[in-house]
Amino acid sequence: MEARQRFRTTKKLKVNDGDAAAKPLSGDNKVDDKLRVDQLAQQIAALQDVFYAEHRRKLLVVLQGMDTSGKDGTVRGVFGRIDPLGISSVAFKAPTSIEREHDFLWRIHQKMPGQGEIAIFNRSHYEDVLITRVHGWIDDKECKRRYAQIRDFERMLAETGTVLMKFFLHISRAEQKQRLEERLADPNKHWKFDPQDLEERKYWDDYQDAYTQAIGETDADHAPWYVIPADSKTHRNLAIASIVLETMEDMQLAYPPPHPEYAKLKVV
Repeated sequence: MEARQRFRTTKKLKVNDGDAAAKPLSGDNKVDDKLRVDQLAQQIAALQDVFYAEHRRKLLVVLQGMDTSGKDGTVRGVFGRIDPLGISSVAFKAPTSIEREHDFLWRIHQKMPGQGEIAIFNRSHYEDVLITRVHGWIDDKECKRRYAQIRDFERMLAETGTVLMKFFLHISRAEQKQRLEERLADPNKHWKFDPQDLEERKYWDDYQDAYTQAIGETDADHAPWYVIPADSKTHRNLAIASIVLETMEDMQLAYPPPHPEYAKLKVV
């Protein structure tokens, strides 16, 4: 079974039903898994060179998950070998005062990849139906309206040449606790720690419900959601790298045809 089939969500999914510690793609040891991730990353980088040269389609990778689920680690581990010329990583924070004066998708559209480019969203437009819903900043009616707007937005992206992949990094509450404690215990990791993470942790169950609903409302063949067990950092990267590679291979990428007139030119 290919990775896309294994981790693809269903409309009836409840994120808590999945095993965050599952490692169906892992081999006998962690060292071998890390080597496989690096090999996949190199293959992705090679295909990205063709993707950039082709300069026709666009690729958007959305990473969503609870705090410490590994969004930053995924960017480094899976996409770290790609030529920076053709890739961008955008970490969406709380909207600025200017961004709040526009519709919630305004700031997202500005960061979409151009032709031949890959964009990785570390958090995304989905924050506007997650944290806003959990904290009661929007009601059910507004939330449903935003789901519809997201569906329309992503359909428009797909129809205009953007290939979408959306990943929910499914971490367990126990694993998040351990990672937060590690950040507190190590002074060199204090820069990663935000006291607000402890406040958001209190809403764990509400976030699981919000993710379940958001994924179910916005999964589509042209904008698929994949639920990735994320308690294992190595397996998380292995799963995502496998899905990205499968998707890019299916695009049947090809370098542009050579220019006949270039054969007549001489460099002197």
